[in-house]
Amino acid sequence: MALTVTGRISVVPNGPMPRRARVAKLCHALSDETRLAILGLLHDGERCVCELTDALCTAQPRLSFHLRVLKDAGLVTDRRDGRWAYYSLTPGGADDVSAFVTSFEGRPRGRRNPRACSAPRG
Repeated sequence: MALTVTGRISVVPNGPMPRRARVAKLCHALSDETRLAILGLLHDGERCVCELTDALCTAQPRLSFHLRVLKDAGLVTDRRDGRWAYYSLTPGGADDVSAFVTSFEGRPRGRRNPRACSAPRG
């Protein structure tokens, strides 16, 4: 992965988002109850924004904010039909977070090797 250094210490990747950063973005998108409710409603198929607004009893600007977070994370897609916007789940949108979580299955728990650390014990 090519990196571009900007400013004093920030590093900006060029190209695809590193997996860890992608998982962090997905976890952020999944960390809100309203966004989880939206995903639950979209699980049954495409929905118009007006349907989501009614189902969640929320104002359209607030819903738009949450839909933008989900879209930016790659979890939902939208399409326009005249003045209406329709949202649906992105196929495979949560695959990275699913793979990350399942990667912990079967791993040993606890400290790996307490003697490997050279820090003084206090």
